[in-house]
Order: sequence, then C-alpha cells, then structure tokens
Amino acid sequence: MSFSLITLPAPHADMAFASISLCEPVLCHERRAAGPVLELALSSPGCSGPAPVLRLARSQPLPPSPPPSRATRRLLRRPLVLLASVPRPLVLFFAGAASGAIAKTLTAPLDRVKILLQVKGGLQTGSLGAAARAGSLLRSLVELGRAEGVAGYWKGNLPQVLRVVPHSAAQLLSYDVYKRALADEEGRLSVWKRLAAGAAAGMTATLLTYPLDTLRFRIAVDPSATGLVSTCRALLREGSGGAFYRGLGASLLGIAPYMALELATYDLLPQQLPSFARGLGAALVATVSCYPLDTVRRHVQMSAAGHVAWGAAAAELWGTEGLLGFYRGFVPSALKNLPNKGIKLSVFDKAKRLMALAQEARLEEEQERALDEAGVEKRAGILGFCKKIE
Repeated sequence: MSFSLITLPAPHADMAFASISLCEPVLCHERRAAGPVLELALSSPGCSGPAPVLRLARSQPLPPSPPPSRATRRLLRRPLVLLASVPRPLVLFFAGAASGAIAKTLTAPLDRVKILLQVKGGLQTGSLGAAARAGSLLRSLVELGRAEGVAGYWKGNLPQVLRVVPHSAAQLLSYDVYKRALADEEGRLSVWKRLAAGAAAGMTATLLTYPLDTLRFRIAVDPSATGLVSTCRALLREGSGGAFYRGLGASLLGIAPYMALELATYDLLPQQLPSFARGLGAALVATVSCYPLDTVRRHVQMSAAGHVAWGAAAAELWGTEGLLGFYRGFVPSALKNLPNKGIKLSVFDKAKRLMALAQEARLEEEQERALDEAGVEKRAGILGFCKKIE
C-alpha cells in the first residue's frame, strides 16, 4: 500500500487534492459535496474491504483587498502634486525644448540635404555640388556621405540644436500665452484669433533665435566653415553684427503664416485623432503653403554682403526657374518636417495633459487637507465643550 500527497488545480473550485494509491485501478465516487468538506469514496475492483474515504477541505475565497489608505493615495499622488508646484510656463518651456531637440537631431541629415538643394549646392564643389544643382535627393545624400563621411550628415547640427531648444520652447510657450490673452471670458477662440496667436508665436521665437539659425545655415552650405567660433568671426568680418540678422525680414514673413497655419490647424483638427497624426497633418498644410518663402529667405542669406532684398531675390528666382524653383528641396523638407512636427506637437500636447492631471491631484490633496483640518478643529471643539461641562 502506498500513499502520496499532491496538489492540483481544480476546474471549478480552489481546493487541495490528496491521492491514495491502494490498487490499480482506483475508482473515485463522490459521496457528499455539501458544505466546506468534499467526501470521496475510493474503491478498487482488485481489492476487498471497505472503501476508504478521502475528505477534501474546500479553501475559503480570499477576502477582497481593502482600498488604499489615505496615506497611500497621497504617496501615489506625490509626483503629480510636486509637478503641479512647478510654474506652468517652466514645464511647457522644458517640454517644448526637449521635443524640439530630439526631433531635430533625428532629422538632421534630411535638413542638411534640403538646404543644399534649396541653394543649388551653395559653395559646394565637385560631385556633391553637382548633385545638389541637379536637384537629386538620393544622389545628394550619397555624395554627402562620400565627401564628408557620416559626420557630414550632422554638420551644423549643434547650432541647430542650440537654436531649436529655445526656439521650440519659446514658440510653443508663447502660443499658449497668446491664446490665453486672446480668448474670451469662456476661453473660446475664433479661427482668426488662433491664426493670430500662431503668427505672433512664430515671430517671437524667430526674433529670439535668428542669429543661431544664420550660423547653422552658413555651416551647412560653406565647406570652409569648421566650427561655431570661426563662422562667427567670418560673419562679423562680412557685416558686423547685422550679418547675423541677414534675411530676417523674409524669415518673419515666412514664419508668421507658417506657424499660424501649423498651430491653428493642429488645434482645429479632430481631437479624436492621435496627436502625432494631427501634427503630421498640420505640418503638411503649413509646409505646402509657405515653402516658397523659406526658399527666398535662404537665397537672401546666401548673399555675401546682404544687399539683396527679399523681393529682388524672389523676382530673380521666378525669372530663372519659375514656380518649381521655389519648391527646390521640398521633398526632403517634407520628409524632415512632417515627423519633426508630429513628434514636437505630440510631446507638447502630452505635457499639457500631464499638467492638467497634476492640477487635479493638487486640488484633491488640498481638499483632503482642508477636511482633515476641519476634523481636528471639530474634535478640539468637542474636547473643549466636555471640559467646560466638567
């Protein structure tokens, strides 16, 4: 006779099973299943004698877990409450800065090629300059790698990141500020007010960061530019401090409608769409509409002494290349801008939602604290009344 104890899962109840092996085969007959104990009679055709009875105790269901205590809830809310204590403009500033820097770094190779195509190679010579003048995107990408190596794809990215961090932060933060200033008492904004807020935000960010954009552009198109310091010195020799603001007028004329369309379109697209998809759609509308102004701005920046006005540059471009000349480099620009803007606007939107959750958590904690203080005062009042009675 052998005995063995095993534990098996039950199909309909949580219970422990004990198995006793007397003879083979063993037949199991249920005798009583009412209550917490299940009795099973074990018998074997090859054995004589009374059938042993196996009693199995049903395990009781686990009690439901108690709700988290107030202290636990406060601990879980603590990160959001701490975030709510940070000024809203500061949170939005860092959210815009981080999203802009990541997006620009990931799309830097396409940005470099886009600039070369816009200015037909700029000061580049050899096969790279020929590919850019021919307007070939793939060939320009290949020749850029051959001429300058992998690092050439990110040439000029440092001033670009230095520019885009304050530019993206100032742009998105100022857009939020302008919208709040233009909204009515109920917080509503018309389409025209959204467009005005976007245009003002774009011009504000451009005025603050334009010298860095000029540096980034010169490093990207000038093969003799080796770094920030040497490029700064070259620009100062060309036209003193004014060289850093060459083409500013064309930039403001280009950025105002671009940002107005991009930011307003992002707000007006259906909220049910993912924020990344809304960012892509908004960037597409703005890029198609405003790309010619950006091309004119690049041609003004290319002039050595800065004497070419944006109107004259546009007329020359129209006379030599027609409408297609204004859209040189559009494909790499679109490939760069669409995911760039999608990432930036999506991250910024999520930061604003996180701020809203943080404000709710802080309000909930303040309400609980007020109730606790009211309870303390009530208990103190009762104790004082009892002492008076005594």
